[in-house]
Amino acid sequence: MSIAKSEVIGFALAGICAYAADLGLFVWLRSGLGWDPFAAKSLSFVAGCTVAYLGNAFGTYRGRRVGWREYTVFFAVNIAGAVVQLLCIGVSHYGLGFTSPRADTLSGAVFGMALATCLRFWGTRTLVFGGQPEGLPPERHSRAEEGSRTSWTG
Repeated sequence: MSIAKSEVIGFALAGICAYAADLGLFVWLRSGLGWDPFAAKSLSFVAGCTVAYLGNAFGTYRGRRVGWREYTVFFAVNIAGAVVQLLCIGVSHYGLGFTSPRADTLSGAVFGMALATCLRFWGTRTLVFGGQPEGLPPERHSRAEEGSRTSWTG
């Protein structure tokens, strides 16, 4: 199965919007309202996942089945991505002994984020929205993968 440029762009745009929602809500809850950091991050993570799901469901993978099952699997895939980032920090910090703040940032926010994004893309594409769009005959779906269908991203 080939990966269309519009699919990658749509996934990235949904992710950027989700990141902005997560960060903005976390900062507001933590700094503006004085919430506990874990409570603020938990709520902002759920909000970010919801924004990403909606962006992918109604944008990148529109026409595919949308519901609680898909949202639940999407949420699980995002938790797995967060675990990948934490594992990267853990291996670097505790396993390899790279304990500086810069090393933690590189391992979690650069390498961990890159690996987690690959996992999220694969999971979203195959586990959440895998399969053919509803209402399209198989021959139209195969042409859509070749780029003949207009993307919501342009």
